[in-house]
Amino acid sequence: MAEPMLEATDLTKDYGGTRALDGVSFRVEEGEVFGLLGPNGAGKTTLLSIVCGLLPATAGQVRLAGRPLGGAGSDLRREFGIVPQEVAVYDELTARENLQFFGELYGLGGATLRQRVDEVLEAVGLTAQAGQRVRTFSGGMRRRLNLGAGLVHRPRLLLLDEPTVGVDPQSRNHIFEEIRRLNAAGVTVVYTSHYMEEVQALCRRVGIMDRGRLVRCDTLPNLLALLEGQVRLRVDQVTPDLVARLRELPDVRVTEQGGRRLLLQCRDVNGTLVRLVGVLNELHAGLTALEIDEPSLERVFLHLTGKELRD
Repeated sequence: MAEPMLEATDLTKDYGGTRALDGVSFRVEEGEVFGLLGPNGAGKTTLLSIVCGLLPATAGQVRLAGRPLGGAGSDLRREFGIVPQEVAVYDELTARENLQFFGELYGLGGATLRQRVDEVLEAVGLTAQAGQRVRTFSGGMRRRLNLGAGLVHRPRLLLLDEPTVGVDPQSRNHIFEEIRRLNAAGVTVVYTSHYMEEVQALCRRVGIMDRGRLVRCDTLPNLLALLEGQVRLRVDQVTPDLVARLRELPDVRVTEQGGRRLLLQCRDVNGTLVRLVGVLNELHAGLTALEIDEPSLERVFLHLTGKELRD
């Protein structure tokens, strides 16, 4: 079996008497887009800082493609691209100068660096603004340049910490498209966010963090399968025959909620809807309202952590 691109084992981080990370273990396969969810204070940023070597762990180990990241592994850090939550570009430099600066930090130079800067400017949609100072940029343009700074050295693994905070819809869409393009080209991505719809759209597997722990890590379908779907309906009249027939449907739990309202909880929402329509037609029951609530990553998060995501 091939080594994972990234493997974290029992990572722990203490700040004085506070434990920010508590035995976190996970692996990210090569070519994967892995999502990391959690509210502020869950430990996501601390975890990423340890993974990319910016912060030492109190205990535990990080391995990149089977090699430990440690004091002798500074060459491994060239394999990472980190896009921090706070925009980390220089206002008084132009977009091109920022990318040149970050490229030089990773050892690029000469014609290779110039070509790579041109490629990244095009990728993040800033070619026309290459000579403008960053202090004139909008928030979305800054975010896109921030992404470019993490890409200029062609990393094998890209770590994105809340990359779309405060950006306009056009810039968010551009960032999504670039992440998908990079992943199609072979870049492995770890994507952390408050925005569950982003993670659900981009990621095949998701880890959910809370209070410094990884409370669940699984594929998106398996996470969604933790919860049942719900079908709420209102009919002209709730009869014993109707309730009895609905309770005969496979893998469906029926609850009478008063006011001619019924709640159906089920694993297969689409299949249940088809069977529901058949029963209503057979019994000539009039349907007056219908509401569908399928499992979502947001519902799974609340189920596992008991709290809403916080900005």
